[in-house]
Amino acid sequence: MTHKVIKSAFKPVLLFVALFAFAVAAYSAATSASADSSDPAYSKVYNEAKKHLGSRYVYGAVGPTNFDCSGFTKYVYKKSIQKSIPRTAQAQYNGTKKVSKSNVQKGDLVYFGGSKHSISHVGMYIGNGRMIDSQNRGVITENVYSPWWHVVGFSRPTTLSYDD
Repeated sequence: MTHKVIKSAFKPVLLFVALFAFAVAAYSAATSASADSSDPAYSKVYNEAKKHLGSRYVYGAVGPTNFDCSGFTKYVYKKSIQKSIPRTAQAQYNGTKKVSKSNVQKGDLVYFGGSKHSISHVGMYIGNGRMIDSQNRGVITENVYSPWWHVVGFSRPTTLSYDD
């Protein structure tokens, strides 16, 4: 009998916790969506990157129809906001302002490889643990934290705001 009383007493608590978690998730999604609409520079970069989804990966290619990873990020920044960044993934990492994982923002670059001195891939962070990148399957949107990627750092090529 006591077990049933305890079990039924927890139902309202569990319901409250579930509703609270749902409310927090909804609020987080709403504030993240509103950040896109209030940030015209990020919107330009993101919209340019999205135009190329499905483009073929070709080693050494810098666009506008075929890309390698760093050719893609270089092309997107130059075409969308006239920001010139270095050509290779390692040079992009070396030549841009580093940011921590906890401070990464949409439009920042995310780097992969063996270490910060051995970078082999770059993608553009688009929020919610996702990126747009050019890799062997072409230009796609995918998870940053996938088993086949080893994140070694993040950088901010430019501040994407009204102040640019």
